[in-house]
Amino acid sequence: MIQTVRGVRDIPPEESGRWIFLEECARRIFAQYGYRELRTPLFERVELFSRAVGETSDIVEKEMYVFEDRGGDALCLRPEGTASAVRSFIENSRHRTLPWRVYYLGAMFRYERPQKGRYRQFHQIGCELFGPEGPLADAEMMALVLRLLREIGIQGAVTLEINSLGCPVCRGPYRERLTAHLESLRERLCGNCQRRLTRNPLRVLDCKEEDAALLQDLPRMRDHLCGGCEAHFQGLVGHLDRLGLPYRFNPLMVRGLDYYHRTAFEAVAEGLGAQNAVAAGGRYDGLVAEMGGVSTPAVGFAMGMERLLMLMDEARVAAARADVYLVAAGDGVVEAYGLRLAETLREAGLSVEMHLSGGSMKSQMKHAGRSLAPVAVIIGQQEAQEQRVAIKWMETGEQQTLPVERLVEAVRAGAGRAGQSVNVES
Repeated sequence: MIQTVRGVRDIPPEESGRWIFLEECARRIFAQYGYRELRTPLFERVELFSRAVGETSDIVEKEMYVFEDRGGDALCLRPEGTASAVRSFIENSRHRTLPWRVYYLGAMFRYERPQKGRYRQFHQIGCELFGPEGPLADAEMMALVLRLLREIGIQGAVTLEINSLGCPVCRGPYRERLTAHLESLRERLCGNCQRRLTRNPLRVLDCKEEDAALLQDLPRMRDHLCGGCEAHFQGLVGHLDRLGLPYRFNPLMVRGLDYYHRTAFEAVAEGLGAQNAVAAGGRYDGLVAEMGGVSTPAVGFAMGMERLLMLMDEARVAAARADVYLVAAGDGVVEAYGLRLAETLREAGLSVEMHLSGGSMKSQMKHAGRSLAPVAVIIGQQEAQEQRVAIKWMETGEQQTLPVERLVEAVRAGAGRAGQSVNVES
């Protein structure tokens, strides 16, 4: 038997309804903020991510799925969405029509150890905003994130954390001071951090293996911001306060990608282990220029769909079920009559599941109950001859017979309102 590859999984029908719910909520909220969908390829050139994400990042060093195509080009499955959005921005000269607001939904790929809420094929939703450079844009994006979390019922389960990563003006001197401090602690650092010390010392701040007391004693970027970065951060805090959005300052947040600049933020959740961020993002003002485009400020975020689904309150998710279950118990004439009625209901915009395998009325009604459809339309020999139908509201057990001409009206009145009976004169 051929099984799925380690780190990937199917999404079965009983789960897919929750995915659709999340995707539809995201699309609706993003549209409220003026974002439109961008769809990028599943694979790109390797150099796109080595330049954008950073050659010393874990993604590029350890996690990308890299392959050579038949033409000899080095390609990889996309490990994240921002680099592809930047590539599209530059390739299509979007700097001429700023601001450019886009969102994406789709699969990403990283070769890492599978764990709770984390797979080698995983799914992200995210937004990218090109053009505005002030803290107002950062605050609006955080408001968008919290609004989406509230819409899917999990805002109370997460905390918004913010930090400033500075800019090239102030990050260089800070990096020197941090490196000197870490060198004095080299023997106490884990193996990964000893390697990071010479290549990317800021990543030590984000290490999940180090002793918490050791990290708390390290110099803080927040204490070394230049005047422009300090003003930007204070502006962001002011906007969040005026919006009444709850947040906390996390001086150890550095993000795992090299392109972040000034603002960084995460929405973190309890109960997901060390990898507890369900949404993460920030500002990357220098990335477009680094990738060969016209210098353009930008800010964005991404959410891991698997982690969001783990936290979602199932009571807020509409079950993926039909409006109507159609039972046609009898000969071929009865079944043909039922099929025509099912199509009539579908043309009226209702979802209909029809039993297609024959069987007795009793057995088909059992299937109707298992379907969780609120309404059953029942047809037997007599109903087919008299051009009538029986309707049963499954939760109350109320049943009545009516002319076929009244079917759509009756089902529309009752479908989706379980527990309410509908009085339809025959």
